Amino acid sequence: MKKWRVSRVCYLSVAIILLACSSAPSVAQSQIPAWSGTWAASPVRDSSGGSFTQQTLRQIIHTSVGGQIARIHVSNVFGTQPLTIEDVHIALRSNGSSIIAGTDRRIMFSGLATATIQPGSVVISDPIEFPVPPLSDVAISIYFPKPTGRATFHPSGFQTSYIANGDASGNIGLSKVNTTQSSYFLTNLDVQHQAILGSVIALGASITDGYSSAPDANRRWPNDLAQRLINSGITVGVLNQRISGNRLLSEGAGDSAETRFDHDVLEQPGARWGIFSDEPINDLGSTTHLPSGDELIAGFKRLIARAHQKHIQFFCSTLTPYEGAAYWTRAGETAREHINSFVRSGNSGCDAVIDQDIATHYPTHPSRYLPSYDSGDHLHPNDAGLQAIANTVDLALFSRDLLE
Repeated sequence: MKKWRVSRVCYLSVAIILLACSSAPSVAQSQIPAWSGTWAASPVRDSSGGSFTQQTLRQIIHTSVGGQIARIHVSNVFGTQPLTIEDVHIALRSNGSSIIAGTDRRIMFSGLATATIQPGSVVISDPIEFPVPPLSDVAISIYFPKPTGRATFHPSGFQTSYIANGDASGNIGLSKVNTTQSSYFLTNLDVQHQAILGSVIALGASITDGYSSAPDANRRWPNDLAQRLINSGITVGVLNQRISGNRLLSEGAGDSAETRFDHDVLEQPGARWGIFSDEPINDLGSTTHLPSGDELIAGFKRLIARAHQKHIQFFCSTLTPYEGAAYWTRAGETAREHINSFVRSGNSGCDAVIDQDIATHYPTHPSRYLPSYDSGDHLHPNDAGLQAIANTVDLALFSRDLLE
């Protein structure tokens, strides 16, 4: 009897051990950090993007936060036919279209070097060991062996990328290239690193797009914010989900902010914070029906509620001045001031205020830009103005919830 009891205890012990081993993640698995975005672009529903066939597209993207493991997202969400990609590579950029020798790695999709993406779909690559430095230029090369059909693209990337004939994805340099400043098919670069706290997503229009900043200079205000975070030792990815001409309430240049909010903010890898920027200015100036300040405020409130449902903090920006711009009106100015009063109020529901208006307006004429921040069109800030916007973001916001 005693022997049986000992055996039973042994069997039970083994069963418990086996159950624990089968149901609990391994130590290695539990230590794998979550994915966070380091770069992103918002595609638009637009038929002017052109197409590719038997060509290599080498896109240069500028990272925010760094990581040790990487993956990419390739989108055919606005395509009209299956998209085939193959021989996809990632490398650190040297200069121009050239990459740094020895950094090149091939990216796989479900273990294969090729993938076919159906219209309306996105594919995420396999993870790859690839050290991604913060604030660096990364080259993603994609070969298109078949006609792509209408491209899913972001039209105002203000970053030069390169198009070569044939499959040149693994080449250190490209020859006889055409260039583009739009982003095609590639929508995300994600990284993993133990120190990353998450991602902040800037949702905006042309001001967030860096419309008046120099191409290839990475002087958009989200780039400036990423630089400030890195300089302060805060490891947060900054994703710029901007579309020039975009609006909060109505479709125009791309789907409205309300329509694209789930995908472009709430579903982004590592999303923990969102900054809503300049889109309502386009509602005030570029629609046949001028929405009231109250209508736009209602749109703010809907976005805030949706963010909070996903436990994402929502930071509201005041609207920058635009008197003197081609579409400025007195009614639009009244609505802008009404919206800014709402954002600054204590009952807005915003988790923080990014006061872009105070940062950029002329103190003695607050409906206009400070001249030293005006790009010249009275609507878009210059590089100094974009830096001023980035400087209004309180970096303590990105660690506050860790202390509560």
